[in-house]
Amino acid sequence: MVPVLSVDLAYRRWSDLGIVVLDRTLSSECSGLTENAPGQLLNPLPAPLLARPDQCRPTEPSITCEIIPSFDSGYGCNSESGFESGFEAGFEAGPINAEILAGRLNHLCAMRDIRVMMLDGPKAWKSRHNGLEYARVSERQLNTAAKTGLPGMVKPRTYRAFAEFCLDLYDALCRRGWRRLETREQPSSPQGQNQERVLVESYPYAAWKSLGINPLPSKRRAKVSDLAAAYGALRSLIPFSINRPPNHDQLQAIVGGLPGLALEEGNSAEHNSAERNSAAALIVGSPPRREEGHWREGFIVLPLPPTRPIGLRWLNQE
Repeated sequence: MVPVLSVDLAYRRWSDLGIVVLDRTLSSECSGLTENAPGQLLNPLPAPLLARPDQCRPTEPSITCEIIPSFDSGYGCNSESGFESGFEAGFEAGPINAEILAGRLNHLCAMRDIRVMMLDGPKAWKSRHNGLEYARVSERQLNTAAKTGLPGMVKPRTYRAFAEFCLDLYDALCRRGWRRLETREQPSSPQGQNQERVLVESYPYAAWKSLGINPLPSKRRAKVSDLAAAYGALRSLIPFSINRPPNHDQLQAIVGGLPGLALEEGNSAEHNSAERNSAAALIVGSPPRREEGHWREGFIVLPLPPTRPIGLRWLNQE
């Protein structure tokens, strides 16, 4: 199983980034006694490493979430490793440089063999020919609060700096060998047969709604009780383990990153499809394409709620 990286983006301060690595892990339950030597028995063993194979059975896979501190220099601070040097020179104070952030994220993914990166921000402008006045198809379908129109045009106007930062980040990552998700088909294949690295747009606000959970209020308005309620609701629906309590940005990265696991496993469903057999990810919008020198449109991918456990998938929503 291959992990995915999910990032709740920000452009003013490094401390506002939410960076989480999500993975699925398989565990085993073992029972009975095992022999240490002929005629000698040990105590019952909870760990599979010391038990006989016939005493163990695999349990349901679980999701692990590892929060990566945005200031953490432990992943390398030199140009050879893919990170830009100079963390101590004030880069963390902001504003965030898209090129530097791309280098750090790319290096983290290289270290973890990550091929799917979820980013909470627009990947392109709207197509001139999509029939909409102010939005991409995906934004219209999800009724997003902010809209990316033709190049340089956004709603509200205060959204422009963030939108342009996100597009710069996507481009910087593509120069490092990544590509925008281009199809609803499986983006990767088992056993590493396809090593393409894919950038996927997430939208945490809609992700909460697609899971049937009340969306987390905005960072300015969210109270500690809101954070606790959303965290509890998410864990009760999709159990996962985590290495530390998440803040607002990190919790948004977790919920936004869940469909990345489904994409990595090749388990997705088209928007409004009549058949969602074992579907765990909902892909909304139109494929990205080049138009008049700019990237246009692009998919937004959301998680779907579980209805019954069937191995690695969450699924079957009618």
